[in-house]
Amino acid sequence: MGKRNIKISDDTQNSSPRLKSYSVDEIMAAGGTTAFAEKMGKSWQSLVAHLEKLPKDAFLTDEEVDEAIKTLNETK
Repeated sequence: MGKRNIKISDDTQNSSPRLKSYSVDEIMAAGGTTAFAEKMGKSWQSLVAHLEKLPKDAFLTDEEVDEAIKTLNETK
């Protein structure tokens, strides 16, 4: 099979999302976390709005949180 005949499925997601990361120095140069978020067009209101759109089963139950913390503490 030649390299010219490779077909990529349209329904697969890219393994590296196109998110940019910023260093602590860049955030501090912008004036701190709040100023940086404002310059990026982000706000706590938009975060709350996005969280409210998520289905209830997207969040961990209290029991799942307790189990996750227990596991984290055991693996330190």
